[in-house]
Amino acid sequence: MKSLWGGRFSEKQDDFFFTFNASFRFDVRLAEVDVIGSMAYARGLARCHIFNEAELSQVIEGLEELLKTIRNDPEWVENKLSAGYEDVHSFVEMELTKRVGDLGKRLHTGRSRNDQVATDLRLYVRETIDRTLATIADLQDSLIKQAEANEHAVLPGYTHMQKAQPVLFAHYMLSFHEMLKRDAARLKDCRKRVNIMPLGSGALAGNSLSIDRESLAKDLGFEGFTANSLDATSDRDFALEFLSTASISMMHLSRLAEDLILYCSDEFRFVRMGDQVSTGSSLMPQKKNPDALELIRGKTGRTYGNLMTLLTVMKGLPSCYNKDMQEDKESLFDSIDTWQISLKVMKLVIDTLTLHPETMLREAHKGYMNATDLADYYVAQGVPFREAHHLVGEIVLHAIKLGQSLNELPLVEYQRYYPKTDAEVYRAVSLESVLSKKASVGGTAPLRVRDALKKARQELKNS
Repeated sequence: MKSLWGGRFSEKQDDFFFTFNASFRFDVRLAEVDVIGSMAYARGLARCHIFNEAELSQVIEGLEELLKTIRNDPEWVENKLSAGYEDVHSFVEMELTKRVGDLGKRLHTGRSRNDQVATDLRLYVRETIDRTLATIADLQDSLIKQAEANEHAVLPGYTHMQKAQPVLFAHYMLSFHEMLKRDAARLKDCRKRVNIMPLGSGALAGNSLSIDRESLAKDLGFEGFTANSLDATSDRDFALEFLSTASISMMHLSRLAEDLILYCSDEFRFVRMGDQVSTGSSLMPQKKNPDALELIRGKTGRTYGNLMTLLTVMKGLPSCYNKDMQEDKESLFDSIDTWQISLKVMKLVIDTLTLHPETMLREAHKGYMNATDLADYYVAQGVPFREAHHLVGEIVLHAIKLGQSLNELPLVEYQRYYPKTDAEVYRAVSLESVLSKKASVGGTAPLRVRDALKKARQELKNS
């Protein structure tokens, strides 16, 4: 058992409790940022004359050597998991001490694991945010490419899972680009609060060495430092914000997954999943299952659960650090991993997706999806919209009985319900007209979608 404490105790800690209490098996992923934070703190201690210049150089050299090993030799790190370290902080300090002797034991002067882990987590989440922003951008790029490649494809739009109005497939792809854009904006906003340094807060009351926190923050790339030591060591709002953003983004991915699961089924046949992201059945040879999408949909629940786990851990804690907060990491790390891989897999799905535009177009002509446009035609004839709405409902019911679409319905049938109906009605209900009339900003008219594609591409380039 390798711990950073023990003098107060007269009896050996129970081995079973040590295993229960230890966190090294999962917080080892903080090893890199713990070393980086320790380098900055060593420089801070030198400014307080705890280390002289030669000693600081020795400590920094030892930490750099340790960091290089951590980064380049994962097998070495893996072997350390069974070495009996209590947590990542004891691991870094004791491994450093092996390299530089008693100087390593002086590194913790004035520092607590409470402000140390809070700093580590912020450094780790900050790196994760930057990495995730790039991964989101990669998926946005794939969505835009699919939209550009199928700019003129028409897709039936649904509300209540019933055919509603036709839209361009590119418009549909860009709707998820917009969702991801909000996810990225939330991450960038979250990063502002992540990028505040708690180091120098001690266990709860502050640092007794009057360490230069402003210099520490600059060394670690933080935009500022926390204003209250009690809050600094027990704040996990930044982790909750990240988990919330991850949950919202996974919800977006899940909705896209649900759509595509339906669209690749035999009942729809709008798209075909790539073999690269599909599986088969152990019993039924004909099956091609959209498992990539189903897993994304399923993993969304994990991110929700992780958010609720940390909210529940934090909700009843008294002020300052409590051991309960050790439970923040596994939830946070799991959501980071789940979100990252889901974004990457969804990109692979979109990159390998094949459209069946002829099927989509055929279905876009069905379901009386031009009924609203027929109502607009009558409004242009001077009929109040509410009356036009009722009138078109009657016409649609009649067309259903005749087994004809609104495009096929003879003019005389229209005139039974509204005598002034003229041949212009067929242009009004044509698919081309239906699409082109949705020309308000944000609409699915081809010109608007073309502009939206250009804007999306430019925004992504500038992000």
